[in-house]
Formats: sequence, C-alpha cells, structure tokens
Amino acid sequence: MNYISTRGDTTPRGFCDILLEGLAPDGGLYLPERYPKVDAATLGRWRSLPYAELAFEILSLYIADIPPADLRRLGEATYTEAVFGTPQITPLTRLDEGLYLQGLSNGPTLAFKDMAMQLLGNLFEYELARRGEQLNILGATSGDTGSAAEYAMRGKQGVRVFMLSPHGRMSPFQQAQMFSLQDANIHNIAVEGVFDDCQDIVKAVSNDLDFKRRYSIGTVNSINWARLLAQVVYYFAGYFQATRSDHEVVSFAVPSGNFGNICAGHVARMMGLPIRRLVLATNENDVLDEFFRTGTYRVRATAETHETSSPSMDISKASNFERFVFDLLGRNAARTAELFGPALARDGGFTLAAAEFAPAASYGFVSGRSSHADRLATIRDTWQRHGVMIDTHTADGLKVALAHRAPGETMIVLETALPAKFAATIIEATGVAPKPPAALEGIENLPRRYTVMAPEVDTVKRFVAMHCA
Repeated sequence: MNYISTRGDTTPRGFCDILLEGLAPDGGLYLPERYPKVDAATLGRWRSLPYAELAFEILSLYIADIPPADLRRLGEATYTEAVFGTPQITPLTRLDEGLYLQGLSNGPTLAFKDMAMQLLGNLFEYELARRGEQLNILGATSGDTGSAAEYAMRGKQGVRVFMLSPHGRMSPFQQAQMFSLQDANIHNIAVEGVFDDCQDIVKAVSNDLDFKRRYSIGTVNSINWARLLAQVVYYFAGYFQATRSDHEVVSFAVPSGNFGNICAGHVARMMGLPIRRLVLATNENDVLDEFFRTGTYRVRATAETHETSSPSMDISKASNFERFVFDLLGRNAARTAELFGPALARDGGFTLAAAEFAPAASYGFVSGRSSHADRLATIRDTWQRHGVMIDTHTADGLKVALAHRAPGETMIVLETALPAKFAATIIEATGVAPKPPAALEGIENLPRRYTVMAPEVDTVKRFVAMHCA
C-alpha cells in the first residue's frame, strides 16, 4: 500500500515515510492509493476478535513496511485493559432501544484522542529507533489533542513535543492536563489567538520544507494519516458490539470540529463497513454543518470564531476536510489543490458546483448544529432519564443524532470526552459535580510550565530551533 497527496504529488511513499512526515511536500494530505475492501466473510471473521487483534487486522491492510509480528506487538502493547479500563476498550452504553454511546474516553487523558495517540507514540518510538533518528513534533490543539499527544510521547526516546494551544480558551482541566507536565521533552506554547491560528502556524512550518527537514518536524494532529487510521478501528468495534449479524446496518453520530474523527468513519464506510449514515454534529462554529447543507465551505475569521462550552470544537478551518473533498471530487487532485490553496487563500472559502456537490448524499453524511442551551438540555435529560453523565461535546453529538434518527435506526453516538474535563457546564446542567478519576484529582492545583507567544510563525520557529540546539 502506497500513499498519495490530495494535491497531486504521486511519489509513492510507504506508511512509515508518511508516519514521520505529516503534510505532503505540496501542502496536501496523504491518503492511500485505494481503500481496501472488506466483505461480509471478513466481517464475520473479525467479529469476535479482541480489540488489539482487530486493530492489527485493519492496520495490516494499510501498513506493508512494518513486519506483521512487530505490528501485532505494538497493537497489543497499546490497547490494554490497564490503559483503557475495560477489556472491550471502547464499550457501548445503551440509552434506548437501538441508541448507544460508544465510550472512547477511558484512556489516560479522558478523551477520544487517546485511542489513536497511544498507538502513535509507540509507532513513533519504534520507527525512530529503527532508523536511528529523532523527531520534533509540532502540533496544535483546541483542548484534547495536546494532552493526549503529550501523555503518549512523554519519556519516549527520540521525540520532543511542541504543542500550540489558544491562550485562555481551553477548560481549566484541559489546561492543567497539559501545562502541569514537567517532562523535559514537552514544550507547551499558549498562542494569543484561536485554534485556527495555532493550526495555521503548524501548517506554515510544515510547508517550509527546509526548516522541516533541518529540524525533523513531524505532526500528531489528525492531518497525520497514522492517527486517522487508528481511529478507523473503533468504528468496526462499535459496529460489532451493536449488531448480531454482518448484514445489519448502523449509523454513527460524531461531534466534529477538525473533521478527523468523522473522516475515520468515512474511511470505514468506504472499506465496506455497513454504515447507513454519518451524522456530523457541530457547535456554534458551524462551518461543516453549513457545507453539508449548502455546498459552501466558508472559513470564519478569528473574530467570528465563537468561544463555547464545547471548546474542542471551536474550530472554523477543518484540516481533515480536504481528504473528504478529494474523494467527493473523484480524487481530482488539481481541483482539490485549487480549492484548498488559491481559492481558500483568496476568498476565505469556496462553493462547489452543483454537479460536484451532488454526490455528497451518496457518502451518507447528514449534519446539524447544537448550542449551549441544547447542550445543557441534553446533558440534563441524559442524566435524569438514564443516569448517564455525558460531556459537552458528546451532548452536541447526541442532540444532533436524536434530531436525525429515523424509527428503528441503530445509532451509535461517539463519546469524545469524560464530563470531568468540563465540570462548570456539567454542574450548570445537572447541579452535580463530575468526579475525575482518582489519579487526576487535584490536577488543577499543580504547578504549570508553558510559554505565552504571539501568533507568529517566525516566533514559533525560533522557539523550536532554540530548544533543538
């Protein structure tokens, strides 16, 4: 299996090459040359596999340059009950007949990002040791990616992390998870702006090929294909738990800001997993909802990006969206490059022609928007009726799922974080304070180490260069 860029670079690259690279040299995102197809017989064979073995089977379809025995060992070391709390790794919670929450947030940082980041940390350490190289990871986070990456990379040989986050725009718990880490290989940069400013800096540095190569810059954001690939696995795991036969069809509802989580569902569906619909839920930053309703992708300026009670989705420029548009356009790299290069820079967005947008319905996407009032009502109702406490982002997903769900439709809502990360809103909705795991109690009182910085590419470059000397 080789990988190509969404913007036209067809130089064949193996998985381990793009694992360490992040963005393609032409500024595009990597995708496999084709999606492997999975038939009913394969689904039947996979149905009873433990999560780590299921991960091995799926990853093996995309990774040809890691020996199978090593890949299996990496999966077994990653997906353990000790790390994720249950033997199922991503257990389902039944709310009503045919309506489930899939628990993705039982890892070290209480967010779904751990599902991929824990594997990514092990893959990075393995490949760097094999090559005798080092890697400087430059990432951007709106709240959860940063802590998941840092907890996965802390103490890893040959890896440094430089994580950009929007200054003052994460929840107190999210800030504490990141800034309380004292590991020498972890560097937190609080950017005076919004997440999109952080993400733009990461892309700008990655597009400076000389700097990128001189300082061995890689990425852990979901623009890294390896991270998205790891997320594909839990769609299969959720399907197997919610169904009894390999001919049943389910839908998934996914809170989405950067389009990485739901893009993994798109890949699973392209592989042949029987997914009827992918229900995309946004908060007040509804760029993606607007696109799936109208065919217009309109990036908001910093001043237009709302600060909300589901802050990990306070994103107005969805990096992974390019991968889906590439598929939607029949893998027309030239058109994709025009839309996400000159058109986006010149016009701040684009509108697809009617013929280009028409196939979108065949990919199963529907969308909706949730507000703070919706979140409070959904959290309160789920707590009162089911005794289940959910976080603000999961509430966005559940609210939109219920708005779209048809009679008899099996719907799996992806739980993206635990309530303890957003205590103020949970208390506002229920009057009950969510309890963090014992290991994280008092984390908000720990000393913090971070650097506040203007949203300037050159300033970030100087900081990275200074700490790599």
